[in-house]
Parts: sequence; C-alpha cells; structure tokens
Amino acid sequence: MLAKLTSKNQLTLPKRITNQIGAVEYFDIKVENGQIILTPVKIQRTDEVRAKLAQLDITEEDIANAISWARKGKNEEA
Repeated sequence: MLAKLTSKNQLTLPKRITNQIGAVEYFDIKVENGQIILTPVKIQRTDEVRAKLAQLDITEEDIANAISWARKGKNEEA
C-alpha cells in the first residue's frame, strides 16, 4: 500500500489503515533500520487525569505533600 509525502512534508494515511486503528489523532514516530514506525498515542486530557486522581483517591494535599517531599530530598542531596 502506498502513501505520498506532499511538498509540505504531510503524509495521508490510507483509509484502510485508519479504519483498522480507529480514531487516533497523535502518533509516536521513530525510525528503525530505515523504516518509519508510527505508534498510535492517546493524549490524556486534564479531565481524564483529574478523574484518575479521584478514582485513586489522591487529593490536592497528597500532591502538595509529594512535591514537598521530592523537593526536600533534592535539596538535601545538594
């Protein structure tokens, strides 16, 4: 299956491929042995992160304490 690189360095993925991977907006790109490898990536939005924190019962105070702890350890090493 062929895809053409435009003069603006844009590449359109064939419909057959996009149908197989679903609705993807971003890709991780790397080159291995002369091949371009695209890996679909789901970017987590702020609301999703907040929902995950709530699911894990992590509060703003927990985050502040973790940051304080991390900074304290870093300052002690210096």
